[in-house]
Amino acid sequence: MNSVNASFVTARRKNFPSIAKRLADLDLDVLERLSRKVEAGGYVAAGERTEEEQLCYTVMRELDLVAYQVQGSATSKKFMRNEIWALIEFMGAPSWFITFSPSDLMHPLCLYFADTKTEFKPEIRMPDVRRRLIADNPVAGARFFHFMVQTFLQCVLGIDSNEAGLFGKTSAYYGTVEQ
Repeated sequence: MNSVNASFVTARRKNFPSIAKRLADLDLDVLERLSRKVEAGGYVAAGERTEEEQLCYTVMRELDLVAYQVQGSATSKKFMRNEIWALIEFMGAPSWFITFSPSDLMHPLCLYFADTKTEFKPEIRMPDVRRRLIADNPVAGARFFHFMVQTFLQCVLGIDSNEAGLFGKTSAYYGTVEQ
């Protein structure tokens, strides 16, 4: 699914009734004309706007177009923040905040994934050799990261496991990757 098909609009709760009314009252012909003008790089100065054009600009300013499928975008980060706040509202404040940062350059598993050899023989490699090996095979870094995160979730938090995690039963978790 691309970001064009996966977007929607949001508004602040306190403004929703007034925005909904203004949205229903918009002149679609004026909105289409303005959107074409903006798309072409044009702009209607505040003093030159008709009442209908001003209504369109006001509604556009008050709405957020949320294309949360675009990874790393401001809207996807806002969407994640909203998910986290909803989780906190539902489950309560978290007891733990854990930052997880596995080092792919130092871990033998990542070096094994990145290497072309099928048999693993531990060897001490210079830092530059390790960096080049992983840089030449970014999929190995991604596989390693995925493996480490899944292992952490299962072994430390007890997710998808019959056993409780190291800190007891995990009621909820939320994970994200820094961009």
